[in-house]
Amino acid sequence: MILGIGTDIVDVRRFEALCRRRPRVLDRLFTPGERRACEGKRDPYPSLAARFAAKEACMKALGTGWGRGVGFRDIAVEADAGGVPRLTLRGGARERFGAAGGTAARLSLSHDGGLALAFVVFEGEVQF
Repeated sequence: MILGIGTDIVDVRRFEALCRRRPRVLDRLFTPGERRACEGKRDPYPSLAARFAAKEACMKALGTGWGRGVGFRDIAVEADAGGVPRLTLRGGARERFGAAGGTAARLSLSHDGGLALAFVVFEGEVQF
């Protein structure tokens, strides 16, 4: 059963401009692992923007939006051994997901034409 759906789109150059103006924002938004995964790329900003979109999409799927006990670093975008992106939930995000009966989190990322997009689906057991 689908428990929640979220999507978000980010203008990559606008996101890059924010990060260049306020470099410490990267520490507030991303885990060290996420930063390492992106900063080794020739242009890290499309990947960072896609991860930011994933965090916002995740918050929408959780029904919290920004805040309400869920922080940006409670949500991490990692890749499995095959390079497929997946969500790792910690803290408030994990608690909210578990309380809703969540059993699986699906994530799709894309970036092209100066835009980064994320789509999140949470699945769970039917609870009566």
